[in-house]
Amino acid sequence: MPVPIELRAVTHAYRTDSGPLPVLRDLNIKMAEGSFTAVVGPSGCGKSTLTRLIAGLMRPDEGQVWLGGEIIRSPRSTVGMAFQNPVLLEWRTILQNVMLPLEIVKNSLSRAQREDRARALLALVGLEGFEDKRPSELSGGMRQRASLCRSIVHRPQVLILDEPFGALDAFTREDLWQTMHDLRAEEPFTCLLITHDLRESVFLADDVVVLSGRPATAQYRLPVTFQDKRSLNDLYTPAAVEMLATLRHQIEIAQGRTTETAA
Repeated sequence: MPVPIELRAVTHAYRTDSGPLPVLRDLNIKMAEGSFTAVVGPSGCGKSTLTRLIAGLMRPDEGQVWLGGEIIRSPRSTVGMAFQNPVLLEWRTILQNVMLPLEIVKNSLSRAQREDRARALLALVGLEGFEDKRPSELSGGMRQRASLCRSIVHRPQVLILDEPFGALDAFTREDLWQTMHDLRAEEPFTCLLITHDLRESVFLADDVVVLSGRPATAQYRLPVTFQDKRSLNDLYTPAAVEMLATLRHQIEIAQGRTTETAA
């Protein structure tokens, strides 16, 4: 079976008035079927550019981005996305917002089946009973839960999460980490998470890729040693402390704050 996501020697630069701005350089990443990979790195190193390339919203200057054994040249319905801002439509109910991808993507589901699918996901993330509310009637955390449901309602092959919990308070953010972990167990997909939060990356991911400073390449890859079933208490174990220390050190290298190559 083809690797769901693969970046092969991807190089990309933005055009500016003062000339090209190199962002990615010879970037190689592979993500296995059903895996969860987190990408961390210094601000401005190209993490969001990476999501746009995988989503097919832009093409690299050099190299190739593969999805399911095919080169990505345009947006794909097999990719779901969730961002820091949920961007829910106020004139639609929460249920209608979640159902939106099923109205856009070709599928054989009836109206009743689409609604059942959306209701099941909302119940899974704790939003049963809020289906008929408008986005403004929900808290930020609840809106993000609805956004996550919307991103996977059409059963995408790949889910891209670009800082989805970054604007939330610490307690809500941790609660959503557990929700995301539980959601993945019920709704298997290959996931790429962009985050600045090292604890978030370790809790959610199977492995963590550290990007170097711009132009970014894959500087380091850390396998996460937690078991599949996780709880927030795992973040306070010696294993977590060691992984977080390693990642912090790699970020310091990427930022140019140290030249050491090992923690």
